[in-house]
Amino acid sequence: MSPAAPEHPTALVTGANRGLGLETAIQLQEKGFRVIVTSRDEKKGIAASQKLDPKGQNVLYHQLDITDRGSITALAKDLPGLASRLDVLVNNAGIGSWGADRRASIRTIETNYFGSRDVTDALLPFIPNGGRIVMVSSGLGELSTLGRDLRPQFADPSLTRPALDSLVSSYLASLESGETKRSGWPSAYSVSKVALNSLTRILARELSPRGIRVNAVCPGWVRTDMGGRGATRSVPIGGRSIVLGVMLPKDATGGFYRDGKPIPW
Repeated sequence: MSPAAPEHPTALVTGANRGLGLETAIQLQEKGFRVIVTSRDEKKGIAASQKLDPKGQNVLYHQLDITDRGSITALAKDLPGLASRLDVLVNNAGIGSWGADRRASIRTIETNYFGSRDVTDALLPFIPNGGRIVMVSSGLGELSTLGRDLRPQFADPSLTRPALDSLVSSYLASLESGETKRSGWPSAYSVSKVALNSLTRILARELSPRGIRVNAVCPGWVRTDMGGRGATRSVPIGGRSIVLGVMLPKDATGGFYRDGKPIPW
């Protein structure tokens, strides 16, 4: 497959074989983007891309497990054959964990925070000046979910990536010792999204000289496999919130949005 023509901006969406990721890919394609859909499940990912674009001209597929460094490296290696540049990266892939299962909690942190972080680092060389990165977060990742002692540490405007990783490590240590509640930690899902939001602010600061906009987006409570049937929003409405995050004005970076409007960290 030849690289995308310059007049067709390219967007890559992780976790795009179903739900919000697939809907985001659909809506971006409708806005004229050439979309690279990725997913851990190769068969479902290929089926989704073929459904979106049977001829494979404007929708491409690449397998990606964001928790597997080898898989991330393979995507970065193959990307030049799929597109000449990556104008938009949407870090959508994620899982949920609200219970007390330690393994599930660790997996949630590995996926939602470390996975999105590592994908961004690997693909950043392909994002041109003025490109866009959107982190699909959640209202459950607001700072208000944290204990009082933890909030200022995550909210610190001078927070560095090593310091953020140290905070995440302290959560994992509390998880191991069974003292997460005493230490002021919420569910693993909330911790993962709080950390992702903090990473958003750090990246926005670091990448501002290149004009790369980095924002976090909450799609709302959506009727997906994760959100459940009782959720208040449809998948198209949730996807629209993500796409509005992609289309924010050029001066919008380091923010948290729902439906294109700022919301509290």
